[in-house]
Amino acid sequence: MKANEIKKGLVINQDSKKILIKNIIVQSPSSRSGSTLYKVSGTDISSGQKFERRFKGEEVIAPVDVSRRAVQLLFHDNDSYTFMDSESYEQYTLAADALEDETAFLYDGLEGLSALICEGELLGIELPSTMSLLIVECAPAMKAASSSARTKPATLATGLVVQVPEYLTPGETIKINTETREYMSRA
Repeated sequence: MKANEIKKGLVINQDSKKILIKNIIVQSPSSRSGSTLYKVSGTDISSGQKFERRFKGEEVIAPVDVSRRAVQLLFHDNDSYTFMDSESYEQYTLAADALEDETAFLYDGLEGLSALICEGELLGIELPSTMSLLIVECAPAMKAASSSARTKPATLATGLVVQVPEYLTPGETIKINTETREYMSRA
């Protein structure tokens, strides 16, 4: 596989490490003779370390065969999260530090997650692109607030704090973009 075929969510083998690709930035050449560069960032699945590297478009990359399975978050304790496969009811446990970026969206009983499984081992999880979460705390709503006006911080049921329009109140459910962690709309 060539570097110009890399997609977000792909797992590659780089320097004998399994890297989950989280972001790709394409840099086009400024001259005719230059080649397109792909700035790839992600995390090493086993150690949780950040990974960043630039690839030329024609550089060969080794993808890792990973299956995606629908899972549900059963529960979490101080240092781990337990997921259950929705079809086989098999349970997987993942250390909390391996889910550093995702923990702000996780709550017990959450469905709609995808597990990345390689050789029977849970490597990580993928969140849906949007999630509906409940506002538990924010400043009171303003009567004259319009949808394009100022924003205020709101604390969601998972502890995540996002900026929302002033007309929203505690108890409302909103949609959040899991990639940018920004308010999208009411749910």
